[in-house]
Formats: sequence, C-alpha cells, structure tokens
Amino acid sequence: MQALQLLAGLSFLIVLHEFGHFFFARLFKTRVEKFYLFFDFLFPFSGLLNFSLFKKTKGDTEYGIGWFPLGGYVKISGMVDESMDKDALALPPEPWEYRSKKPWQRLLIMLGGIIMNVLIAIVLYMISFGIWGDEYLPVKNMKFGISVDSVGRSIGLRNGDMIKAIDEKPIERFNQVPVALIMHKSNGTITINRDGRDTTIKIPFGTISKIIKANRGNVVGIRMPAVIDSVMAGSQAARLQFRKGDSITAINGSPVNYTIDFADYKEANYGRPVTLTYVRDGRVETATANFNKDSLFGCYWVPYSHYMESVKVTYSPVTALGKGVSYTADRLKLYVTQFRLFGSKEVKVNESMGGFYSMGKMYPSTFDWQSFIMLTAFISVALAFMNFLPIPGLDGGYVIFLLFEMITGKKVSEKVMEKATTVGLVILLALMLYVNGLDILRIFKGK
Repeated sequence: MQALQLLAGLSFLIVLHEFGHFFFARLFKTRVEKFYLFFDFLFPFSGLLNFSLFKKTKGDTEYGIGWFPLGGYVKISGMVDESMDKDALALPPEPWEYRSKKPWQRLLIMLGGIIMNVLIAIVLYMISFGIWGDEYLPVKNMKFGISVDSVGRSIGLRNGDMIKAIDEKPIERFNQVPVALIMHKSNGTITINRDGRDTTIKIPFGTISKIIKANRGNVVGIRMPAVIDSVMAGSQAARLQFRKGDSITAINGSPVNYTIDFADYKEANYGRPVTLTYVRDGRVETATANFNKDSLFGCYWVPYSHYMESVKVTYSPVTALGKGVSYTADRLKLYVTQFRLFGSKEVKVNESMGGFYSMGKMYPSTFDWQSFIMLTAFISVALAFMNFLPIPGLDGGYVIFLLFEMITGKKVSEKVMEKATTVGLVILLALMLYVNGLDILRIFKGK
C-alpha cells in the first residue's frame, strides 16, 4: 500500500510538473515533440533501450509512458535536454524552436515545472484544510505531560515534563515539538515545567543525529494512562482475556501508571515471564505474561482524545486558499532548513538521505485520503526546491544559464550546454544510485 501510494503520488506530480513546461512552451508557440511519464530510454543514456510502454501521437506531440520509472520529461524542439538530440541542434533555428524564443520566454518555460509544483502544493493543502480542517493538541492541554524514549532521555527530558518553549520560542501545538527539536539552534534550549517549576535544558550536541538515526518521530510522545481500549484478536492479551476498560497498574510489583511505563517494563523483561496487576470493575486481578521481542502483546490503549481536548480549526474556501498559500510557504522554509542541515557537523549524510524506500515509508500502511493529500503536497514542495538547485540537467541549471544570458547579453553556447547537461545528468544518476543504495542497506539492517 505504501508503494502504491508513492507510485500514484509521484506519477501525479511528475505529469503536472512536465505539464508546467508544456504549458509555457505552447503559450509561446514552441513545439513540444514528446511528453512522457517516466523515460523511454535508459536514463541518462538517451540512445540505449529506447521503447515505450504506451505512446500516442496527437498533433506535433508524442504522449507516452516510458519503461524506466525515474521521473519524466518533455522534449522541446531546439533545446538541450535529456534526449541530447544533437542532430536537430546542428540545423539552423526554426521559429517554433526553444532557441528562437526570447530569454524571458525561455526562462518561464524552464520555471514552468517548479511553478506548477508550488501551485499543486497550494491546491492540495487548500483541499485538505477545506475538507478536514486543522486539528491539533495544545501542549497546555496535555494534563499528564510528555513521554520520552531513550533519545528523549539523553536530551535531558523526563516523563511528565511539560514543554513550554524550544529556543525560547513558545510551543503551542504538540506536533511542533519533533520538528522544533530537529531544527534547533546550535546552542538550543528547551524550556519545561517539571514538578511545578520552570527550568531550561540545554540541548546536547548530537541530538539531531540521534533523532534522525532513530528514524522515528516519537522521541517525545503524549503520556497517557495505561487503560485498555481494545485487544487484537489472537494476541497474547486476548488469550489472557484482557478487555476494554482494564487498567494495568503494576508489572512484577513495580507501579505502572502510564503507557510509557508499560512499554519500558516490557522492553526490560523480554523473554521472561512477568506478573501483570490490573484493575477491572474495581477489583484487583493478576495475570502471567511473557513479552517476546518480535511480537506484539496486542492491546490498544484508550486514545489521548479521551483525556485531553484537541482544537479544530475549520476553513471556508477563501480562508482554506489563504491557509494553503501560507502552509506551502512554511513547508518550503522547513525543507530549505532541513537541506541546510546537510552542511552541519551534527548530521551525517548517509543517515539523513534516502531514496524511494524512505519516501514510501512516509505514507501510512493503510490508505487515508487526508494523509495521502498532505504527504503528496509536501513531496511537491520538495520537488520544487530540488528542481531549483543549480545543477545542469535540472530546471535550476538551465535557469542559471538563462540568467547569465539576460544579465550579460551573451548566450551560452550549445556546446557548453551539452557538456554541462551531460555532466549534470551523470551526477543526478550517481546521486539516485547512492540514496537508493542507502535504502537497500537499511532494508538489510531491518530499519
């Protein structure tokens, strides 16, 4: 299901990205010879294994689906691109060709894909907020405080802490905490309320790397009472006849008040029989269980919404559009900040980069329209930023050459463009192999 969602989301974004180039090319009466989802050749070698899974010609354009699932492209007449059609470029320019157009027109043709990605993100966010609104848990409503794992404890946080600010910026929503921890300043701090007193913790060096390496966003969670909501059929909890409303209070005599306590004791007692004490209808009962490392105990806890009140903001079509614009800007800013982390001493590139496997894991294992729309919108923002990078072969590389031409009045020679594009495409292929190779290693390591 995750793979299908990734394929659907990327295909949707690739087609619309290429349509952005197509739209401006047609607007300026430039011929588009091909419009392809995926490549009909072994990228980046345009002369190898040329065949399509589907193709149909309409007017001057051949529309198709290629066999090599790594992006897509539009072949614009008279342009140095992935197809590397040098024979056509050796002929005198024709009026319908890209190279015959004015610099500002060529600039818009090249920016068309990026513009489209930004517009897609705005529209998708607008749809999500317009239909489902924006629901969040205010940190002030977390009556039991936070729960923390080993990474959270290494930062200096404790179960029950109330987070008030990170880097002296007040935290209003609980879902802001994981992002704020990753994006903290080099001398970052966390302001918490512990046992009724405010205190400040200095975030240790290496925290970002630990969070990324842990590959999870639950370094800080919501602390909740250990009360069972339901049990999984066939699980150990079901065999022990646990049921809705049972409240676990101790393991081997040690008090268990919250779900995080249960998780900690469970991890500490893998492979050993334990005595569970629980309360049912006011009576204290006991049961003997055995926690296996690779299997679930099988109980689902009463959700936090039973104890704490969330806030839901609804939007009209007009306000949803405004929210879509502002949220897209925020996501773009977030992505740029994340990209900058690659240059920091804390973050190792091989721990923070990933390919299609990592992208697919972002999607939930069961299909949900809201999650699908929100994640696809974020990937659209990421594609807009990545395509803007000044690497030949990406839109940003062409933009750099065009800006040089517009500023100096001197057009970059097609020979230089060809060589730069070849180098850029090889770099892109090497990067793709590298990040997907990292994913393969993660799969073998069980991450």
